Amino acid sequence: MVASSDTSAASSRDFQRLKTSLHRQIVDVIDFGKAESMSEQDLRSQLRSLAEHLCTRQEIRLDGAQRDVMVNEIMDEIYGFGPIESLMVDPTVTDILVNGPDRVLVERHGLLEVTNIRFADSQHLMRFIHRLVSRAGRRIDESNPIVDARLPDGSRFNAVIPPLALCGPTVSIRRFGNKRLQIDDMIRFGSLAPAMADFMILAVRGRMNMIVAGGTGAGKTTLLNCMSRFIPDSQRVVTIEETAELSLQQSDVVPLETRLPNMEGKGAVTQRDLLRNALRMRPDRIIVGEARGAEVLDMLQAMNTGHDGSMSTVHANDTRETLDRLELMIALSGADLTPRIARQYIANAIDIVIHVTRLHTGERRVTRISEVSGLRDGEYKVDDIFVYRINGQDENGKPRGSFFATGYQPVALRRLALTGASIDQYKPLFEPRELKFNQD
Repeated sequence: MVASSDTSAASSRDFQRLKTSLHRQIVDVIDFGKAESMSEQDLRSQLRSLAEHLCTRQEIRLDGAQRDVMVNEIMDEIYGFGPIESLMVDPTVTDILVNGPDRVLVERHGLLEVTNIRFADSQHLMRFIHRLVSRAGRRIDESNPIVDARLPDGSRFNAVIPPLALCGPTVSIRRFGNKRLQIDDMIRFGSLAPAMADFMILAVRGRMNMIVAGGTGAGKTTLLNCMSRFIPDSQRVVTIEETAELSLQQSDVVPLETRLPNMEGKGAVTQRDLLRNALRMRPDRIIVGEARGAEVLDMLQAMNTGHDGSMSTVHANDTRETLDRLELMIALSGADLTPRIARQYIANAIDIVIHVTRLHTGERRVTRISEVSGLRDGEYKVDDIFVYRINGQDENGKPRGSFFATGYQPVALRRLALTGASIDQYKPLFEPRELKFNQD
């Protein structure tokens, strides 16, 4: 079995090496001066004809099916994503991880799988990285061995090359697909109960300041995207991200993205720079894709000074750790605030913390929705509104759990009165009970 696997890997590698060789031959014979004056359709046609001609040469010894595959992959090498083209068009793939030329993994339905895809060698993988990086207007070399960029289809691309990557060039691609998830999709997948979704919609419309917390790949940005769709179209929204992932549908949205320094180390624009500028752009709400540094202080300042309904995500393992992380980031900003004042600042700014978890089966769950309603004896007053509790597992080892309303009625609900809504009509939403999925 091991020998068969090794043979398959070697065959795949040989195929990639042959393709790389043919690709180089095509590049050598192309007259780039004439190519620039040709339409893309004509150039593609000539390149395909040249690839087919090279593949029919007798010394190569490829059968008809192999020639078709080779020609298509050479075209992918020139215009597409090379060996991983099939993964980039697979709607079930959410992450593509390349750990050196011989190991490519994908995530499907929250679980990692090893593929049989190979690059010819490290040089082939490096050329692939350079091509994608240059398309995104970025650069990568030994003096700048890490790059984070957005691909034309919206996917997030990260690459690390030697000397930092010891196993060879590595690539991580986070794909978002053509169809963005809606809140109804998350209910259908069992990520949250309908009553929880109803509360989130109320919180967005009632302009509560919210933080979505969770680990890597837990679905924080996906949930933030879903909630942002309920922002009234009449409001002006500014989004701030290191790599643009949010996709808002409102008519007055200003998306801002950070910029890395140039080759001279100048021209960098950070999230904090964008946040400070956003305050001058007359936003009704500010959405920070992920708060991870000194920009937290400016974000909290915006939440405390009239930009109610602002939102962000934070990497954290639970609700209270989320608040601790915000404290730490305030300290890292250089602000000379005592712990008590920093906590008061956070408690005044944040209304709701939503915690998302990825289970070991790959499923995502909104495990806790909590309100931060102030300080008590110097500690945060945090009350759970909705929770998810695991109560066992089925015969396949899949966790079983239920969503519950704790019975706590959030203080921030008063803000709904400002929208003209009656608070009493929403009180049944918070009655203590197990939440069902067949609610009207």
